[in-house]
Amino acid sequence: MPIPQPWQAEAYNQVPESENRVHSDEVARRYGFRGGLVPGVTVTAYLCHPAVEAWGMDWLERGYARAVVSTPLYDRNRFRVELRDATARAYEAVLTDADGTRCATGRVELPETVPEPPSMRGDPHLGEGFQRPRASREVMEELRERGLHALRARWNAAAEITSYLRNASEMSALLRPDGDGYANPAFSLGLTNWALGGNLRMEAWLHLQSESQNYRPIPRNSELLVESAIADLFEKKGHEFVDLDVAAYLLDTQEPVMSARLRAIYELRDS
Repeated sequence: MPIPQPWQAEAYNQVPESENRVHSDEVARRYGFRGGLVPGVTVTAYLCHPAVEAWGMDWLERGYARAVVSTPLYDRNRFRVELRDATARAYEAVLTDADGTRCATGRVELPETVPEPPSMRGDPHLGEGFQRPRASREVMEELRERGLHALRARWNAAAEITSYLRNASEMSALLRPDGDGYANPAFSLGLTNWALGGNLRMEAWLHLQSESQNYRPIPRNSELLVESAIADLFEKKGHEFVDLDVAAYLLDTQEPVMSARLRAIYELRDS
């Protein structure tokens, strides 16, 4: 198995018009950022890129990643991903921007044994006309007890995140959206954000860290069902945090494709 290699590219904010307004310049600046943030799932995909390049389908079928985004990365910023202790089965990654600021770190592995995958619970689905409550600690505590609704998603060329690079041809051929490419890591991890945003109304939220396990690739035109549950809630430095457990399945077969734990700030303090 090849040993993953460091790489560099230009950051890409694919979703400046997203419902999550932290990706827009206007709202992000209101919270003290320089401009709209590159999505945390995209930054995580940058950490995983060397794994996809080196391990290909093996990583899509059973790859594991743990990532922490510590400092914002902005659109069109050059970045570099350095690898430490890289072997044919694992590496530590550090992403720094053009100023040398460390923005994210992660560990990516190709485990020999895949953990026991989740099974679909049968959570009630988000229906048409579902009225999302405004996110607050009280509402989140209620949803932790009551449970969240499952949502449906589809991987195809019309998905919100089809590439983690402005030029999709710079991604592995396995992931290119102009053909029969499989879902890229930014889309897969984006399911955790959409599970949160599909159940709650929030003006701006931050994807801070994730721990994810792949079980199989997501083929083009796959219909997915995503179930989620609130694992923890806490406050730190005026921000309100949530830990969310998420599992995604192929809708027609109920086979799991990915599980993840997301940590996000769902309510930012005013700057």
